[in-house]
Amino acid sequence: MTGTTEIETIEHGGALSRACSRYGGVPGEWLDLSTGINPNPVPLPAISAGAWARLPDEDLLSSAADTAGIRYGAADGISPLPVAGTQSVIQRLPDIFSGKVAVIGPTYEEYRVRFERAGRSVDLVPGMDALSDDYGLVVLVNPNNPDGRTYSPGDVRTLARDLSGRGAFLLVDEAFGDLQPQISVASQAGDVENLVVLRSFGKFYGLAGLRLGFVLASPAVRSVLENLLGTWPVSGPALEIARHVLADDDLHRQTIASIGERSRSLNGILYEAGLAIAGNTALFSLVEDPRAAKLHDHLCRHRILTRKFSYMPHWLRFGLCANGDDDERLRVALRAFVDS
Repeated sequence: MTGTTEIETIEHGGALSRACSRYGGVPGEWLDLSTGINPNPVPLPAISAGAWARLPDEDLLSSAADTAGIRYGAADGISPLPVAGTQSVIQRLPDIFSGKVAVIGPTYEEYRVRFERAGRSVDLVPGMDALSDDYGLVVLVNPNNPDGRTYSPGDVRTLARDLSGRGAFLLVDEAFGDLQPQISVASQAGDVENLVVLRSFGKFYGLAGLRLGFVLASPAVRSVLENLLGTWPVSGPALEIARHVLADDDLHRQTIASIGERSRSLNGILYEAGLAIAGNTALFSLVEDPRAAKLHDHLCRHRILTRKFSYMPHWLRFGLCANGDDDERLRVALRAFVDS
């Protein structure tokens, strides 16, 4: 098309088809460590026939939202809004919030790119202490992706209060917050009028393909977002799965334990290979190494996909292996790199 502006391509993990095109093989032959997703999906509950056959009704929506509110510790009177993955919300943020935007980073690139595509002014700032007084929205990913940096809930609440005093909003993305509940501010979202919190369902439970997340916000922000997303933004089966899975305390504890074991194993393998871990959450570890590009290429030739970063070429992010066999596959490939 003529007269169009070239759109920036955003790199994400999970681009297996692209890796296959370049390095060969088919997706089933690859070990995908490029995402921060639990590699061991939780068991799915039975889904009623009605969830497939009918549009989601208000009772199902409310039940899933109430269960999410209990799991995430929502404030009294605040019902989380189910959405088709938090990405669906990120894409609509320029339609909700006005003014200049600050994104504390480097972090998940979608925030900067979505606002810039909407013609908005966006500053990437290194921390809370670098914020000026002219922002209408501040975006904070906590724990941060990809370096795992965290902010205390006290500091986040203080920032929210400061922004509120000048009519600005704070959006906190807690996509990786399930394993660090002590830093969550979900219980203040909505109760603090200018605070919005995003939570991911699929990363922790290993069900990213379900495309499900939740927004905790004031009734005013929730109403605007509901109108933008339209009727029935989340499928009935997704809502039924969320209602059952989020209510299962034993499953929640088992998932925490499983992810913790997998994380410890990954970090041990990286240390064995002499790689420096620059940061991590329980669902991924970030390696900082001047050979990162060569290591990424080496692992791809062993059909192992990791996440590289164009803006930080010395970074490489590793997701979790699902089991001991995958651990050994990664260990052998890293050993070959060290010995080469």
